[in-house]
Amino acid sequence: MTLSVVKPQEVRRDLIARREIALLDLREEDPFAKSHPLFASQLPLSRLEVEILDRVPRLDAKIVLYDDGEGLVAPAAERLAALGYTNVHALAGGVAGWRAAGYELFQDVNSYSKAFGELVEARRHTPSLPAQEVQARIDARADQVILDARRFEEYAVMNIPGGISTPGAELVLRARELAPDPSTTIIVNCAGRTRSLIGAQSLVNAGLPNPVFALRNGTIGWTLAQQTLEHGQGRKFPEVREQTLVEARTRARDVAYRAGVRRLDPAGLTDLGKDGDRTLYRFDVRTPEEYAAGHIPGFRSAPGGQLVQETDVFAPVRGGRIVLADDLGPRADMTASWLAQLGWEVYVLDGGFKGGLEIGAWVPRLPVLPAVEALSPDDLAQAIADETVVVIDLAPSPRHRKGHVPGAWFAIRAQLPEALDRLPKDKAFVLTSTDGVLAALAAPELENLTDRSVRVLAGGTEAWIAAGRAVEGGLTHAANAPTDIYKRPYEGTDNAAEAMQAYLDWEFGLVDQLARDGTHGFYVI
Repeated sequence: MTLSVVKPQEVRRDLIARREIALLDLREEDPFAKSHPLFASQLPLSRLEVEILDRVPRLDAKIVLYDDGEGLVAPAAERLAALGYTNVHALAGGVAGWRAAGYELFQDVNSYSKAFGELVEARRHTPSLPAQEVQARIDARADQVILDARRFEEYAVMNIPGGISTPGAELVLRARELAPDPSTTIIVNCAGRTRSLIGAQSLVNAGLPNPVFALRNGTIGWTLAQQTLEHGQGRKFPEVREQTLVEARTRARDVAYRAGVRRLDPAGLTDLGKDGDRTLYRFDVRTPEEYAAGHIPGFRSAPGGQLVQETDVFAPVRGGRIVLADDLGPRADMTASWLAQLGWEVYVLDGGFKGGLEIGAWVPRLPVLPAVEALSPDDLAQAIADETVVVIDLAPSPRHRKGHVPGAWFAIRAQLPEALDRLPKDKAFVLTSTDGVLAALAAPELENLTDRSVRVLAGGTEAWIAAGRAVEGGLTHAANAPTDIYKRPYEGTDNAAEAMQAYLDWEFGLVDQLARDGTHGFYVI
């Protein structure tokens, strides 16, 4: 197929004019994290079909694809055309073309949300305390609460001693419940800087009477100060009393109003959804548990703190519209206030939770999967025992490391041609993935690359585990390097001090890089 090519200058004009555009980086996460335009969203060719329908819901939205010379654009365009996308283009020159045009390239992931957090601190002078002072306050049993603004799963890996899991969107709603005495100091932390800063500034913006501080540089700063973290904790925020809820609603709505957030009722949402020329994202910003217990049909689970942190993941179509839902109110208002400052046209839905709710966790939209020959877990176990098959696991490398079919080779779907050179010869192939979806999509591609039999594990590795079969951990058989994941210096407990300090140094420079880039359109209330 012939693919239209657009110059970097056109992409930049679209971003500045706030015309809808999805600038999609087709590489795996590690190379993406090394160098990409500010508003690029990483959507690897390996996972294109399983993510695109939710992330770019309008089939005629403008999509611009790029890579760094790996040859990913043409197959991606063909897959998008098969799914019905009609406005797909290639970025002239890819990453090199963007650089040659004189435009900024950013590092890490969620770059524009992190750059915005640095801009907030620079303009509002968000109060913060260094790790050593917070430790001294802990030792002195000072009157304070430490609120961890990350996802609970991150908190459970490591946390500041005494910290309570209170994900970002919950802070204004829950803080006064946790610190009812106005003299109690509230310290907000995350792993690095962004969620600490946004969380602390949320409380400041909402006018809480308590002294509020961010933990300077989060758990990275704590570790660099050679102070001890807790592990495996389960402390969570409490339920909110009616009096606290009323106060939080008033404070959060005032912040949303100052940020220019618009409001609509269910009828207004229906009317907005009729505009076929605009992308409309619908996000439920409550906790995943609340979402699963009952949510408005058509809304995706996107806890507010993570939505602000990972806006490029949830909403790649820059210039689209966002509607937020929250049965209590403050979480949607505070999340919307930040999205508005990030340059989004954002609305808060008033009402909609009265009836007709759907039950269950969010399930991504998927295309029709190809018909492929499948093996049951028992049949695969017998084939492995007979040494007649090679099992290829296309799950993300962290899932593979955690547990895979014994003897399975890790591979990246978009790199199967290279993987073939490393795989054992003269045996049939069986593909698996976490739930079997990626394996089914990849099977016809592998068939085109080889004359060997290609089958899939029915239900993927999850079905293997459900059948009571043992799994193997680690990454002992790798047909491709695990570039699907960028090792974040702020997650886990085995990061080198040099990597953590380099990450902080990068964050400190983001405000200046934003100024050089000149496309962001952010404002800070």
